[in-house]
Amino acid sequence: MDKHPQQLQIDIELPDKKYFTIGEVSDICQLKSHVLRYWEQAFPQLKPSKRRGRRYYQKADLLLLLEIKSLLHDQGFTIPGAKARLDQVHSAHGVLAEQRLDAPQQDLLSRLTQLHQDVVEFKHYIQQTY
Repeated sequence: MDKHPQQLQIDIELPDKKYFTIGEVSDICQLKSHVLRYWEQAFPQLKPSKRRGRRYYQKADLLLLLEIKSLLHDQGFTIPGAKARLDQVHSAHGVLAEQRLDAPQQDLLSRLTQLHQDVVEFKHYIQQTY
C-alpha cells in the first residue's frame, strides 16, 4: 500500500502557509525535532532552507517527511532501503514526466540540462581558481 506525496496531503490537513518552522513540522509529522535533523543528514532529498540558523520547511518538505515516516515506521523499511525506494519512485516520476514531452520540449530540456552542467562545472572552476 504505497502512498504518493499527493495522497498523504489528503490524509493530513496542512496549514495554508509557505514556510514551517521545525517545531511546527515536528507537531504536524508527530516526530521529534532531533529526528527531523537526523533525517536531513540521512536523506539528501530533504533540504529545508536555513536562514539565520533556523530551518524553514515548505509543503514539499513536509510531504517528503511524511513519505519517509511512512516508509520507515509503517512499511518497515530500513534507512538505506527507504533511500533506495525514494530514489526509485522519484526517478520513475521524472522519466514519466519526460516521456510526455514533445520533441521541441525534449530538445529544450536537453539544452537546459547541458547548460546546468556547464554552470556547475564553471562554478567548480571558479571555486578552485579563487
